[in-house]
Amino acid sequence: MLLRLVLWNLADSKTTIEELRRYLRDESVDAFEDVPGLRFKAWISDEVSERWGAVYLWESREDAEQELPSRARELIGKEPDIGEEPDIGEEFDVEATIEGRFAIEELSRRGLVFE
Repeated sequence: MLLRLVLWNLADSKTTIEELRRYLRDESVDAFEDVPGLRFKAWISDEVSERWGAVYLWESREDAEQELPSRARELIGKEPDIGEEPDIGEEFDVEATIEGRFAIEELSRRGLVFE
């Protein structure tokens, strides 16, 4: 398994967190629903520091290398700020995983975009 982190600073970009939320609602979440080998994706943001990004959990490195249905770079207007290779992001081997106890069984379609 492989974990990938991609993060942008939006202060010098051509978009805002609110515009990116609309993009998630209207397009991106649905587009990622059937990506082969993608076990989990969380889009993340911090309005105070104007940061936006995503965390991906992939079944394999090969799965992580496929072309993705994303227009984030186009909307933001630059490559991510995190990672030695900005077009990839930071990658980590996954040492172990666990699911804890939870009250809400369905994890898909949770977060500020859906409130």
